[in-house]
Amino acid sequence: MDKIALVVGASGITGSNLAIKLIADGWDTYGLARNPNLEINNLKPVAADLLDLDGLKLSLAEIKPTHVYITTWMRNDTEAENIRVNSLMVRNLLDALSVHQSVVHVALVTGLKHYLGPFEAYAKDGFLPETPLREEHPRLDIENFYYAQEDEVYAAAARDGFSWSIHRPHTVIGQAVGNAMNLGTTLAVYASICKATGRKFRWPGSAAQWNGLSDVTDAGVLAEHLIWASTTEAAKNEAFNVVNGDVFRWSRLWKRLAAYFQIESVGFEGTICPLEQEMKDDAEVWRKIAVEHELKETNLSRLASAWHTDLDLGRPIEVMTDMSKSRKKGFLVFQDTEDAFYKLFDALRGSHLIP
Repeated sequence: MDKIALVVGASGITGSNLAIKLIADGWDTYGLARNPNLEINNLKPVAADLLDLDGLKLSLAEIKPTHVYITTWMRNDTEAENIRVNSLMVRNLLDALSVHQSVVHVALVTGLKHYLGPFEAYAKDGFLPETPLREEHPRLDIENFYYAQEDEVYAAAARDGFSWSIHRPHTVIGQAVGNAMNLGTTLAVYASICKATGRKFRWPGSAAQWNGLSDVTDAGVLAEHLIWASTTEAAKNEAFNVVNGDVFRWSRLWKRLAAYFQIESVGFEGTICPLEQEMKDDAEVWRKIAVEHELKETNLSRLASAWHTDLDLGRPIEVMTDMSKSRKKGFLVFQDTEDAFYKLFDALRGSHLIP
């Protein structure tokens, strides 16, 4: 069987890294986005809006993918609107593809909000799960657009007969520009601003996150996991957590990230100091840094997502994820988290995105 991949959200942090891996592995790979990624060699761009069903059908009329990877979502003002919009995006996509009956597997990327709750109730009292997080944890009794996305996949699978997999990464660490949630690049940009201005690299989060155990997901590990689950019989029709495989404490890693940039760090000092507040006046600072060092992106908001970094680092509990289910089924890929950050920082420098 020919392996033809459609990566939905191919310009994002997860989709772009997945597309690169698929192409390297010999897949015929299409990348769908409203503004397609034109920088990945041999990726076939597909320009489409998932909310426009007629336009989507037109864009996909000649494309017959065997494997579909859904890595995109759209943030809205309320969770009710998140549910309406993001479920419609998945429904439209799978409806548009249904006509060819070519799809054998659909992989959906969600995340740990499956366990921690949506933005409006994220990691709040009453919605705090037992950690390490495990796949069998029941859905929370609250509206959550991740649940709505899953349900669209399940319904289409029942109709069209394809297998599916759900992938729940922790914070994804990897390179992308214009991504809505990008903790690694946000910290790199913040550190670069600290170095240029003489400011200290100040911990923005909670005591629980500073002192507790945590884990993250390297974009390369997530790409490997998506391909593995979509091509492994034992992994079909299952939901999986996916993280690097190690744990760390920010109280140690924060100092080491600061050392990479040769700046002074400040740890938790008794109160949360949101990064969004810390960086609120840095747009012009970054523009000047970018011009001075001839960087590719002068728009701070295209690189840094301080609001999301605050959400992750401000949680009132330690958050780490159990990977036993994937390990038992044969997925053995591991990534040292500290090395993942350094790999990202080196890549950002190599791409002229940070000085």
